[in-house]
Amino acid sequence: MGQDRQERVSTSLADAVAEEIGASLAPVDAALERLYPGDPGTRRPVHTVYVPGDQYTADTVRAWGDQALAALDEHAPGAASFGAVLGIDRALAEDVYARVRAKLQREPIEDLRVDFEDGYGHRSDAEEDETAARAARLVAEATAHGTPATAAPWTGIRMKCMEAAVRDRGIRTLDIFLTGLMRAGGLPGGLVLTLPKVTYAEQVAAMTRLLDAFEKTWGLAPGRIGFEIQIETSQSILAADGTATVARMIQAADGRATGLHYGTFDYSACLGVSAACQSSDHPAADHAKAVMQVAAAGTGVRVSDGSTNVLPVGTTEKVHDAWRLHYGLTRRALARAYYQGWDMHPGHLPTRYAAVFAFYREGFATAAARLRRYAERAGGDVMDEPATAKALAGYLLRGLDCGALDEAEVTRESGLDRAGLESYASPRRGGLTVSAQ
Repeated sequence: MGQDRQERVSTSLADAVAEEIGASLAPVDAALERLYPGDPGTRRPVHTVYVPGDQYTADTVRAWGDQALAALDEHAPGAASFGAVLGIDRALAEDVYARVRAKLQREPIEDLRVDFEDGYGHRSDAEEDETAARAARLVAEATAHGTPATAAPWTGIRMKCMEAAVRDRGIRTLDIFLTGLMRAGGLPGGLVLTLPKVTYAEQVAAMTRLLDAFEKTWGLAPGRIGFEIQIETSQSILAADGTATVARMIQAADGRATGLHYGTFDYSACLGVSAACQSSDHPAADHAKAVMQVAAAGTGVRVSDGSTNVLPVGTTEKVHDAWRLHYGLTRRALARAYYQGWDMHPGHLPTRYAAVFAFYREGFATAAARLRRYAERAGGDVMDEPATAKALAGYLLRGLDCGALDEAEVTRESGLDRAGLESYASPRRGGLTVSAQ
């Protein structure tokens, strides 16, 4: 019967037509593979903490966690009070509060950047040389002997930018830091570098050449060292010719770009936004991040939101006000698919993790059920497609990675273990080949 049906099917086009079309599109196929490889499918941090180079010590990670816990003890000593401040449903607050405290004890900082730019300022060459060498030594020691409670999984530096006035200083600091790591045993797996105040794609290309030269000097594999591009100027979004500069920057990095980080206050000031109105939810910020998001989509480059400069310090009333602001901004960013942001003070850690945990726990049951129905082809009240299954699996994986969800409950509700989730979430892992989001 199957053979009879096959014999009744007829076509009109010769095989040569498809072959010709395939040959004509071969360059496009290659470009898609090269330019849009998709998300790497690896864990990503939920935040980046910036610490000035002269303030970074071997105890920084643990000290931030302890200070965050102390802030909870003083200003929200229980789940009910913490949930009331942030507007978290009472039933959810108990779980979120317990997870926040556990996270602050177990892994208080996920991504740490030792800052040699705005947070460090201009110092004598001798002082910055010494600070950069010290940072390399401390990072190497933390990587070799630390735990997540004392050493962040991702650590690196933010150097000075590639503008003429500070270019040589930035290059030298980077060289000292990387050389110190190599002499101490090699580059750590979680090394992250940040290039700030980028205005032209040529500055990104220069950073790429710099890292290429370092790799050749030490015999490292080409492309071993990646870096983040910090978007802090209007020229990094829109070039003088009207094109999207940030898209060219990604290509200029030649595969080394790992992230685009939005600089809330420098970018706002560049556009003339009044200081009192500078915030990550300003319309100018939304526009910039939307351009960044579209430029990075499918490239494997991840987008990070910026920070708030309102610190949770002072009276309990002031701390609560700052917590509500930070929590709201973080939830807003998560809903817009900015899964990472900056934290500038230990008091921001409780609300960072509260916002992240609440976001994943609130949507967990629905996401797991939808993915189960899709995997089992069971249907339901929502018709999901492969791209949506990819998004659902990515959501659950991010929740697992940060500690918002537990593997046992995810497997129970979704019917998939971690490997199963990864097969849906990332085409790089042999799963469904669908467009990256």
